[in-house]
Amino acid sequence: MPPAPKLRHFCDIAAELGPIREMGDGRAGRRRIIPIVGGRVTGPEISGRILNLGADWQTIFADGTAELDTRYAMETDDGALIEVVNYGFRHGPAEMIERLAAGEDVPPGSYYMRTQARLETGDARYAWVNRMLFVGAGARQKSSVRVSLFVIE
Repeated sequence: MPPAPKLRHFCDIAAELGPIREMGDGRAGRRRIIPIVGGRVTGPEISGRILNLGADWQTIFADGTAELDTRYAMETDDGALIEVVNYGFRHGPAEMIERLAAGEDVPPGSYYMRTQARLETGDARYAWVNRMLFVGAGARQKSSVRVSLFVIE
């Protein structure tokens, strides 16, 4: 039997968001774009800032589930650029999702927000991230998102 995967904390992302851009109904549900305009990355293996050049392209399904499809970049404090592609789902009791939509702070344990992330860089100091899988646990706030990323070992 192969060993069970383990998780190692990689970083915490505090992404600042711009105003939501509603696109209307698409093929699979209500579509919207949420700009990612900045923020910080901190953790035991990396620190830096989120660049103002990404977005979360969401689809909200009929049952209220949000499909999260983000692409953004971070610049480490030592100058490396790392692309982050993060895909996941957010769902929970209707009352909690309505409160999130209204911009209220809701306890993260009262809904589900999980992601899978792929990181990529051309910087040799961080090239190992190109070969690893990451998972994340997130929390939505009024104008930001918090995600803790873990390396799957």
